[in-house]
Amino acid sequence: MTAHRCDDLRAQVRAFLDAEIAAGTIAPTADSWLTGWDTEFTRRLAERGWVGMTIPREYGGHGRGHLERFAVTEELLAVGAPVAAHWIADRQIAPSLLKFGTEAQKRALLPGIASGTVFFGIGMSEPDAGSDLAAVRTRATRVDGGWELTGTKVWTSGAHRAHYFIALARTHPREDGRRHNGLSQFIVDLRGPGVTVNPIISMNGGHHFNEVVLEKALVPDERVFGEIGAGWTQVTSELAFERSGPERFLSTFPLLSAAVESDDSTVDDAALGASIARIAGLHHMSGAVAETLARQEPADLAAAVVKVLGTATEGDIADVLDLAIADDTSPLGAAVAAAADQRPGFTLRGGTNEILRGVIARGLGMR
Repeated sequence: MTAHRCDDLRAQVRAFLDAEIAAGTIAPTADSWLTGWDTEFTRRLAERGWVGMTIPREYGGHGRGHLERFAVTEELLAVGAPVAAHWIADRQIAPSLLKFGTEAQKRALLPGIASGTVFFGIGMSEPDAGSDLAAVRTRATRVDGGWELTGTKVWTSGAHRAHYFIALARTHPREDGRRHNGLSQFIVDLRGPGVTVNPIISMNGGHHFNEVVLEKALVPDERVFGEIGAGWTQVTSELAFERSGPERFLSTFPLLSAAVESDDSTVDDAALGASIARIAGLHHMSGAVAETLARQEPADLAAAVVKVLGTATEGDIADVLDLAIADDTSPLGAAVAAAADQRPGFTLRGGTNEILRGVIARGLGMR
C-alpha cells in the first residue's frame, strides 16, 4: 500500500464523515470507540467496505491491508465517529479468528463481522484478575459435547448489546510457578443459557461497561477457540491488536482539534503544541506496529509501549482542556467535561499502565 493510495482513501473517508456530520446523522464525541454505539452508522461504514477491511474476501471481507485499515480508523477516531458497535470485533476478534479459529468458526462469524451485523465483547478481566490475566478464576469443566463455564467477567464493554465474547477460562488447575498454563478460550453466546449480563453504570450515568456472570454456561465443542491449554499464547497475540491501535491515543483528539479552532479556548499555544507533537509521534509509532502486525511478526512489546504513552497522552489532553475551559455549558466545554469523567479509565483498560511498564521492562531485559 503506497502513501498516495492511503491519502486517497483518507480523503474518501473524510468526505463521507463531513457529509454525515453536516446531515446530523452522527454526533462526534470523545472516546467514541468505547461509548459511541450506533449500529446504523456501522452498517453504512460496512457498505463502503470500511469494516472487516483485512478479512479475506473468501470470508466476506475486503482483502485489504493493515495500513489501509489503519488510515480509515484514524480518520474515524479523529472526528469522534460512533464506531463502538463493531470496534472490538473488527480490531481484534477478526484477526484472532483468522489466526486461531476453525474453518467452521471463520465461515460462521467473519462474514457478519465484515457486514457490521455481528458484534463482540472481550471476556478477559475478572473482579480479582484485571491486568493480571494469569489469575483468572473462571472455570471451564468438560461435559458431554462441550464445556461448562462458571465465573464472572467485568468491565465487558458492550456486552448488553453484543452477540458474543471470547472468554478466557481455566481448564486445568493452576500450578505453582506456571501460572500461565492451563488457560483456554471459548466463544460464548452472550444471550445463551447460563449467561447473565449486569450493567455497570459510570459516574456520569453512562452505560457501556458490564459484569457478565457465567453459571454453568454451556459452550459446545465447535465453539472452543483455538487449542485447549493454549489460551495464554492466544491472548497475548490478541492483546497486541487491542493495545497498539490509534484508539490508544486519539480518544480525546476531537477535543484537541476543536480547541485549536475555537475562539473560546483559553489553552495556551505551548500546551496545544506539546499535545499535537505527542500525537504526531504516536501516529508514527502506532503505524509501525500496524506494519509489524501486517507482516505477522510479534508486536507485544511495541504495543505495550504505544498503549502506555498513548493513554497517558489522551488523558493529559483531557486534563489540560478541563483546567483551561471554564464554561462547561458551551458545546466544547460540555464535551471536555464528559472526557474528564472518562479520563480515569484511559490508563486502566487494556491493561493498567503500571502493569504494562513491568511488561516493557521485562521485554527489554531489565531486572
